[in-house]
Amino acid sequence: MNDKCEVKVNTVPDQAQENKPGRKIRRTVTMLIAMVALGVGIWAIVTNLLNAESKSSTPIRAGAEAPDFEAVNSKGEQVQLSDYRGKAVMLNFWASWCTPCVREMPLVHELAQQHSSNVETLFINVGESKGTINEFMKSHQFDFPVIIDATGKVSSLYRITGLPATMVIDQAGQFKHILLGELTEDTPLQQWLEESM
Repeated sequence: MNDKCEVKVNTVPDQAQENKPGRKIRRTVTMLIAMVALGVGIWAIVTNLLNAESKSSTPIRAGAEAPDFEAVNSKGEQVQLSDYRGKAVMLNFWASWCTPCVREMPLVHELAQQHSSNVETLFINVGESKGTINEFMKSHQFDFPVIIDATGKVSSLYRITGLPATMVIDQAGQFKHILLGELTEDTPLQQWLEESM
């Protein structure tokens, strides 16, 4: 019995000695595969981040294509910018707490009504709830639909950092004019709209 135990004990170390080089090779190959997989994973993440960054860094400038977006307006309707392709579009980013936004709204609304057959005007409220928007609209006697951008998704896509902001997009879906700041009587918005049709 002791002889059998000795044989087993002696056999195991001999097998371990024989398999040691094979184990090292397997371990090395496994480590190489893991490193390659890790490298591929890191490469995929970096590539996705760079692609996302390059898409979001497309310049917001005259001649550039306006980013498409999908949102819901204050009347519960789904709005997508690409639905208006073939028609000029005016985007007006605003908020009820923004004094310049409130001052320019009657002018923007008047021009929107004058050009309603040729220009689609999308009023985009940034950061406020539907209730706040409806309250503002009622107190100022406006009845047009307003896109609700409570989370800032659309304004972020358009890289809006201050309000108000007005952008005129031509029939091909490209920015024609961009005004970051308040529209006044001196702003040639009427001319900009006519040029975009």
